[in-house]
Amino acid sequence: MELSHSGLKLRQLQVFREVLRAGSTRRAAMALGISQPAISQSVRQLEATLGFPLFERSSNRILPLHKAWELLRSVELALNAIERLEASIFALKNEERPRIGIATPAVFGFVTLPKVVAAIRAQTGSNVRTISGTYDQIGEHILAGRADLGISRLPLDQRLFEWVPLGSARNVCVFHPSHRFSQLSLVEAHDLAGETIVDIDPHHASHQMNMNALRYEGIEPDILVEYDSSGHEAGFVSAGLGVAITNEIIAREYAAFALASKPVEPSALYHYVALWQKGRVFSDALKASLDAIVSTFGSAVASTAVRKRA
Repeated sequence: MELSHSGLKLRQLQVFREVLRAGSTRRAAMALGISQPAISQSVRQLEATLGFPLFERSSNRILPLHKAWELLRSVELALNAIERLEASIFALKNEERPRIGIATPAVFGFVTLPKVVAAIRAQTGSNVRTISGTYDQIGEHILAGRADLGISRLPLDQRLFEWVPLGSARNVCVFHPSHRFSQLSLVEAHDLAGETIVDIDPHHASHQMNMNALRYEGIEPDILVEYDSSGHEAGFVSAGLGVAITNEIIAREYAAFALASKPVEPSALYHYVALWQKGRVFSDALKASLDAIVSTFGSAVASTAVRKRA
């Protein structure tokens, strides 16, 4: 099977991947059930097609060059996509239960996603594949076909995606229940003076807002650790090592950590949505999966509102 006008062949890429995985042409030949000379020939053909060497040859050994490891990342992505395609075709042909792919920030795996998966399983019998990523990566997973649905937040490109609202959230400060902030109704910038902070990476807009608010008050933040994905802060805060600023929807995922939270100012407003690729045709299972996401978020938002009134 030729993959493109470049002359790349699927079998060559499969052999190349196995050589790097196995560490030698001999072990790759054993894994693939073909001869060692056939492995070597396939590797040479791939190098000729690409126009540059992938291995350094020494006696009876071939050693991967830097370009081989660089290429492997893309080859893995391509072959994994083809393998998923083959599995999908097999499932359609044999009328197997569909597998629903849902892309979300990893933090939703604490509380929300298990409830969503349980509802999908009960209503459709479908299996679910969850894929994590940043908010930008959620859209990439959907456009690349790795996921059917996603949980993300606005803004999104209306030319590429459609969505339904899940809920809106403002910033909150999360802290250990024994922290002095438990006595406050609102955490403001000046309250954070002298506090150790667990904070998200500086390239996130929420970091800039939080740190600018502190510096405006003449407070230099004492940042213990920076994290790059929501959810990582929960362990540090639970251990009493600092406080963190997130939003109400994310803070709901920390139920197992028994953390306390209070509104924080200044605050931003975040709008969460369930999204899919524009023009996507929905199967019954996919409709039920979207409904499960919407209803799960709706129940959580309602329970949060009740707790606030109480």
